[in-house]
Amino acid sequence: MNSVLLLVPVLLAIVGGLASYFLPLDNRGRRIFIMSVVCVTSVFTALLLFFCKDDTAVLMHFTDTLTFSLRLDGAGRIFAGLVAFLWPLTTLYAFSYMEHEKSPAMFYAFFTTTYGVTLGIAFASNMLTMYLFYELLTLCTIPLILQPGTGEARRAARMYMVFSFGGAAFAFIGFAFLASLGSTEFVLGGVLGAYDRAGLARLIWCFAFVGFGVKAAIFPLHGWLPVASVAPTPVTALLHAVAVVKAGAFAVIRLTYYAYGTDLLYHSWAQGFAMTLTIVTIIFGSAMALKQYHFKRRLAYSTVANLSYILFAATLMTPAGMLEAFLHLVFHSLIKIVVFFAAGAVLHRTGRAYIDQLGGLGARMPVTFTCFTVASLSLIGIPPFNGFFSKWAIAEAAVETGLIPALVGVGALLISAFLTAIYTMRICLPAWLPASVTPLSAHDAGTLAPLEKVREADWRMCVPMVLLAVLCIFTGFFSHEINQLFARLLF
Repeated sequence: MNSVLLLVPVLLAIVGGLASYFLPLDNRGRRIFIMSVVCVTSVFTALLLFFCKDDTAVLMHFTDTLTFSLRLDGAGRIFAGLVAFLWPLTTLYAFSYMEHEKSPAMFYAFFTTTYGVTLGIAFASNMLTMYLFYELLTLCTIPLILQPGTGEARRAARMYMVFSFGGAAFAFIGFAFLASLGSTEFVLGGVLGAYDRAGLARLIWCFAFVGFGVKAAIFPLHGWLPVASVAPTPVTALLHAVAVVKAGAFAVIRLTYYAYGTDLLYHSWAQGFAMTLTIVTIIFGSAMALKQYHFKRRLAYSTVANLSYILFAATLMTPAGMLEAFLHLVFHSLIKIVVFFAAGAVLHRTGRAYIDQLGGLGARMPVTFTCFTVASLSLIGIPPFNGFFSKWAIAEAAVETGLIPALVGVGALLISAFLTAIYTMRICLPAWLPASVTPLSAHDAGTLAPLEKVREADWRMCVPMVLLAVLCIFTGFFSHEINQLFARLLF
């Protein structure tokens, strides 16, 4: 299959999303149109994953060496496959969640456009193309964070915009350096080779690592992510599972393994600098999650920590490190989208946004809290759930390097797992206990609907949650086979 066809799903989602805003559709018609666009895009993407060759389609020349071009290599197949699988499920969930929200036309337009832009990041064959889509991703997601229209949402959008554009400026330094050397193409092993000014190249890689790391919520540039949890849950689910933060992690992997190359970076001060940032972020994110009493904000800080699991694996600068970074990228996406779906269902059905308001809800919303519990066990890293296997694989890859910072990172993973067990079980256990054991405060009892009036979320929320929770178990049992598949795709 010709590589130029990679442009089709990208344009289909972008044009379809924008068109939905201007078409004279009622709510039902808009939902049918959006789901049709999303599903056709996912089906077309799936066909490309199976049949598209690893060829480059040059769509535009800016200069002799700078081109806008697309290619589907192993890394792109993994990321695009994840995006194409999760987007239709999130769209179905959004139909229920957004039913009574304001500005649904604007929401679905940018929500669907973001799908096409994220696929563009996956399909990019060089740093220039990825950078253009990366910037476009920021522009498409700002309106989604703004969607509630509150003062808090406006502040969150401003913060996200400042952090994202600031990070992109640092990332641009890395792109400009590669462009000055004559090649921005993604090639496994990098394009610098034995560059004679290694110190300069490592410094610029650090700038670009931090720049792309902003979207991956690296400490101390993580602040936008918890604040962005004011957005509607379908948005935060995608922000935390695939569209934004995973795009940041994916960009770091591209930068490290496909642009600069690990030969230049391995066992250098630049590797130590980046690995230290990831270790600090893992501990910081887990500790901050433990302190949060807002349901979605606790999950947001959990995302901060787990994103740096991926970045930590990437900074190992070994083939095993890259492989396990992709494994955790996929497994964490499945886990985190379930917990955010569950949090959104609770907020949507009960209005309860804080941890101490969840007591007894397990009996009233058994499907939601069963899925949340399964995903929580995966997040902790309990076998046979998938989170255990990806975290174990990262630890193994770290030990294999023999590097002191990598061994310190293994300790950070253990501490994070312990903290994760505390902050997730402090949600699960009260929810499954009788309401009399975990009574509401006098204020909450006067403002929240009585527990006996709470009902389970509708099928449009439950079906995606159940399917993805089952996958958290299924992918755990087949983690070895999935890892082998990824290895064949990548190497």
